[in-house]
Amino acid sequence: MNKNKDVVGEDQSGALMADVARLAGVAISTVSRALANPGRVNEKTRAKINAAAKQLGYTPNAMARGLRVGKSNIIMIILPGSLYYGVSQIIPQVLQSINKSLIQGGYNLMIANLDRDEISERHILDLAFGGSVRGAIILSSKLPEVDGRSLANSGLPIVSMLLDMSDAGLQSVVTNDREAVRDVTAELIRLGHRRFFYLAGPEGNYHDVERYGGVLEALQAAGLPKESVHRSGGRLDYQHGFDIGVQAADDFAELTEKPTAVIATSDDMAISFVSRIKRAGLSIPDDLSVVSFDGSPVCEFSAPPLSTIEQPVEEMGRAAVELLLDAIGQRQNVETLRTVVRSQLILRESIAPPKD
Repeated sequence: MNKNKDVVGEDQSGALMADVARLAGVAISTVSRALANPGRVNEKTRAKINAAAKQLGYTPNAMARGLRVGKSNIIMIILPGSLYYGVSQIIPQVLQSINKSLIQGGYNLMIANLDRDEISERHILDLAFGGSVRGAIILSSKLPEVDGRSLANSGLPIVSMLLDMSDAGLQSVVTNDREAVRDVTAELIRLGHRRFFYLAGPEGNYHDVERYGGVLEALQAAGLPKESVHRSGGRLDYQHGFDIGVQAADDFAELTEKPTAVIATSDDMAISFVSRIKRAGLSIPDDLSVVSFDGSPVCEFSAPPLSTIEQPVEEMGRAAVELLLDAIGQRQNVETLRTVVRSQLILRESIAPPKD
């Protein structure tokens, strides 16, 4: 009889799990439970298991584990941070679209985090490496990494949405940020605007890079210098859009030569900016044209109704789920890692030709 018979059928993860158990001084079943359902193992034991796993470099493959314990029908959604995103409602709309598509595909949605602190990052990785989820959609943020573990190495099918991570080999669903902002800037130039005020997200953020890049491309195409646009913001995250808009109004007031058109990179920024500017006695669009990004329903009911670039969140959600389910079924097309769903400019009363 072959003494290695039982070992031959196991994958490397199973063998390494035994090593972790031996080093931590616990049963293999306890290690398995700690990885799959951390809440069912007391903190002291879990700490010993985590330390042993880190020492041995153990990173269980979620898909291999799924074959042993039965395939999960749970899809993990990883949020960029708190659910509070002002009036833009982009994240809730995305979640609604994804949930609808997943249900139709026979899967359930699980929100893995309500923040992105270290505890949440560990929880996300425990779920991924433990095999209790079948795939992940990450929204507008980088992959979690803690203590040498990265979601990228979990073996889990992953789709990035709202943030292009195709360069890292991940299927990504995005909208045409750069092109959309370039086109609306070109429209403002066509109307006669030559001085612009740009309300920025955090400097270096993918969306800010793309959207500000669109402004610069439009200026270059029109033969205008890049000094034609003044940037405000660049420090706070998009979830602080109201604060960015308020600060931008203060920055605008200090400018000697006032811009005639404002390009805000979120509806929240635009709404708080317009509110403060109107208190100062300026009129929209007579004194200042304003356009924003996101396409939240409240823009239609602002005073005046706000022109905005509407993100196609429903279509993007459907596309992300379709790509993820294809990856789970090993049907993905590796030649098309980047899926672009075009946004739509909705022109309303907040844009007009400049007075001067």
